[in-house]
This record gives sequence, C-alpha cells and structure tokens, in this order.
Amino acid sequence: MINILFSIIKKSTEKIDFFNDKLGILISWLTLGCVINCFIVVILRYVFSIGFPWMQELYVWQHSIIFLGGAGFTFLHNNHVNVDIAYSQFRIKTKCYIDILGTLFFLFPWVFVIAYSSSSFIKSSWRIYEPSSQTNGMPGLFLLKSMIWFFCLIIFLQGLSLIGKRVLLLLNYSKTNYSNNLIEDVEGT
Repeated sequence: MINILFSIIKKSTEKIDFFNDKLGILISWLTLGCVINCFIVVILRYVFSIGFPWMQELYVWQHSIIFLGGAGFTFLHNNHVNVDIAYSQFRIKTKCYIDILGTLFFLFPWVFVIAYSSSSFIKSSWRIYEPSSQTNGMPGLFLLKSMIWFFCLIIFLQGLSLIGKRVLLLLNYSKTNYSNNLIEDVEGT
C-alpha cells in the first residue's frame, strides 16, 4: 500500500517537473523574440520616426509572459534568489524539513494572496474583454492579466512537487536512481 502511495507521489512530481521544464524551455524562446521585437521598435522609432503602439506593447507582453510563465521552471531548477546563511551547512534531512515547512508556510500562503488579490481585476478585465488603453495597442489585455493566475498555478504545482520529493527522501524511498537524484536536488540547493 505504501509503495503505491510512493509511486503516485513519484509519478506526480515527475509530471509536474516535466511540465514546468518543457514550459520553461518553450518560454525561453520568447526572450529572443522580445529582444528582436525591442530592437525593431527602437530602429523604427529612432531611425525612421515610425511608431506602432502594438509593437511596443508586444515586448512588454513578452517580458511579462517570460517572467510569469517561466517562474515554475526557475523554481524547479532552484534558480530563484536565495539568501543562504546556514542552509548549505545543514544535513539533508534538515534541509528537507526546511523546504517542506517553507513551502507550506511561506510559498503557498503568498501564492493564495496573489491569486486572491488579483482575482477582482482579472475578472473585471474578462467581463469587458479589456483591450489596450493605447489606440492601436494590443487587443486582449485580459489574457495577459490572466497570466497572474497561471503563474500562481505553476508555482503552486511546483511547490507540491518539491514537497513530494522531500517527503519521498525523508521516508527513504529507495528506488536508488530516483533517490540519488533527490539527494542531488537537495544538496544542490
């Protein structure tokens, strides 16, 4: 029975990690598009004195999507800013407890605060299918605002994955290859 539970946790964490990894790789290509678009806007505006509001907004949209959509990938690979005063000196078991408690008591509450506090303006934006405030700007601003909820979802899922992996490690889940990866994951943080 416990092996079935371990297997479910393992498969769930693998699927979440796979999703955020592939999403991050896909979204990383938007960075190139953002740079190219920004370059074109600058050339058109300052060399030819031509301006397209939708193009100017496009690279802001791209940057927003890169930041919000890539957050799960960044969390998966532990590339968020860390202030490591003592964490790296702790034993693996202690790190697991810190990761679990930190996710439960810091990450999840803030994800819910962000989702809840943004819900009123996202819903009102969807109600009116809010367009850009600029004439000839990007249509569908409501879609961009919805990325906040998507951000909350992928960060929440990645938090669940982190908790699942730490629980497996604490319970000495002994599928050696997977267990070694979990240990490397914790030691690398």
